[in-house]
Amino acid sequence: MSRKILVGLLATVLLRTAIPAEAQQPVKMHKIGWLFARPTTDYGRDLTLQALRELGYVEGKNITSEYRFAENKFERLPSLADELIRHKVDVIFAASVNAARAAKQATKTIPIVFVSTADPIVAGLDDTLARPGGNLTGFTTITPVLTSKRLDLLRETFPGVSRVSLLWNPKNPAAGQDWKESQVSAKELGLQLHSMEVSTADKFEAAFAEAVKANSKAIAVTLDGLINSNQTRIAELAAKHRIPVIYPRGDFTASGGLMSYGPDQTEPYKRIAAMVDKILKGTKPTDIPVEQPMKFELVINLKAAKQIGLTIPPNVLARADKVIR
Repeated sequence: MSRKILVGLLATVLLRTAIPAEAQQPVKMHKIGWLFARPTTDYGRDLTLQALRELGYVEGKNITSEYRFAENKFERLPSLADELIRHKVDVIFAASVNAARAAKQATKTIPIVFVSTADPIVAGLDDTLARPGGNLTGFTTITPVLTSKRLDLLRETFPGVSRVSLLWNPKNPAAGQDWKESQVSAKELGLQLHSMEVSTADKFEAAFAEAVKANSKAIAVTLDGLINSNQTRIAELAAKHRIPVIYPRGDFTASGGLMSYGPDQTEPYKRIAAMVDKILKGTKPTDIPVEQPMKFELVINLKAAKQIGLTIPPNVLARADKVIR
């Protein structure tokens, strides 16, 4: 009997010591490097972190972050990418094509996921969308295709418009492709296209003045880090010159812009977060296909339309996914 009691007590002691030992197993901490061309207000960071939380990744619990922001000074991106490498991050989130190119030059081994990239093949980031190759994958915004759609929307919304300006940044390698594709689309749509180039923040006002001088009656805006950082300024200049402008994302319209057409803003970051999750669990970037947007939204700001004395046709207004009144 005493032997049975002794065995039982020993088993109880072993059980009680085993449970805490198992509970005290260290949680693997992953380090994510974030590389932005834009200032620290980049909204993509918050959307991605939220999506990662939904997948079980919590800052300070099982992930830590190293943030680097170029503040629109693209020449800083290579050195910032090098800093992330020295911090031995497990994966790099590149928030633009320029950030992705800098990260690719900095490392051939650390996985990189990119977003806001118009054409990763043209940009030299990947071999194909299905099999990216190397250490990069991500989400393409298919900007050239959507720029053509925006020109068509301008023509439909303002039938009298025959000359349109395209606002783009010549320092952005992807924007050059937008300009080429837009020239083809404009010709097919019967529109004359004026090149409205802006490479620094102090050139927006002069670019608007030149567009008006060139007799442009509307403007289409491309997706670019510099342009994204000056949304309010662009909307103010559009109102000042009383010229309709179509933008690539809904946040431009929320900042006072007239209308926008582009991918749903939360979708890319949810899918990027899913890619990061796969990579942290061992999947190689080359085995994760580059993804494209599936959801698109048309946003119209009636306040902005009223401000410059424009009326949005009912057929266009009826197609809007969101109307700001």
